[in-house]
Amino acid sequence: MSNGRPTILLWINEADVYKAALAKAELSDRVELHTLRTDENPETALLAVCDAVLAWRAAPGLLDRMPRLRWIQAMTAAVDDWLARDDLRSEVTLTCARGVHRVQMPENILAALFHLSKPFVACAFDQRERRWTRRVSEPLAGKTLGILGLGTIGAEVARKAAALELTVIGTRRAVGPVAHVAHVYGPKATDEVLAASDFVLLLLPVTAETRGIMNEQRLRAMRRSTYLLNFARGALVVDDDLVAAVKSGTIAGAVLDVYRTEPLPPDHPFWTTPGITVLPHIGGLHPARDELVAELFAENVGRFLTGQPLRAVADRALGY
Repeated sequence: MSNGRPTILLWINEADVYKAALAKAELSDRVELHTLRTDENPETALLAVCDAVLAWRAAPGLLDRMPRLRWIQAMTAAVDDWLARDDLRSEVTLTCARGVHRVQMPENILAALFHLSKPFVACAFDQRERRWTRRVSEPLAGKTLGILGLGTIGAEVARKAAALELTVIGTRRAVGPVAHVAHVYGPKATDEVLAASDFVLLLLPVTAETRGIMNEQRLRAMRRSTYLLNFARGALVVDDDLVAAVKSGTIAGAVLDVYRTEPLPPDHPFWTTPGITVLPHIGGLHPARDELVAELFAENVGRFLTGQPLRAVADRALGY
């Protein structure tokens, strides 16, 4: 600490909004703040005194050079990359950006459902050719949306989907009632959810149990008319199995927003497989995303200074 103040590193390109959040919370004078761009490396002297860091990622082994580090604020809701690090010590608290996608993610998921059921894209191509083609859209009302991973985002999707007269079912680790969800299953009943759904939405974290969960066997548990939507993590899906399932008609198609490798390589078959829609990881993007994360960060700084429990702490045992 400098003069009794903890040293915090903002290792991001857009630091001003985070400084502003600290100033608004009247915390600026209570911390020793340092900023670096993501393409810059911290000097040894800074690493030696750093108590907390806000960052997208850090080079392998870097945390071992931060002996005073007590808290990492991740920039995303998913933290499997952080949890997989060998240098993440047990005494370091890891918090994520859980909750900042509550509005944007469900809206983009609903947009994907409309994309699959309404002919607006085809009409746009018709307009380009000045071609009058009347098309019939498929109603969402009366369909079943199966959500694997009924967490905060899943519950908000269910609330909005209910207004569209969709029946929502899904899985979660802790089985119990969820508002606007007709039936909540445990993870062992995943195949039952797959078989009953017209749309299957992946919102699971990546853990040892969920990695590659959508493989050939699970895809065959779905109906031929069912679509898969992945707005969680690319590692949940076995890519080759999904491509084969769509090409063979085992499932109707897929909308993907996340991938094992990002950006998605130009030669990846997802780009050219009819029935698969590729989105460039836009699900959680929000014009004020940094402001939302900064608000959470500032609140956690206040808690950090007073020894209160931090918000959105990652559970290492659960993997998220």
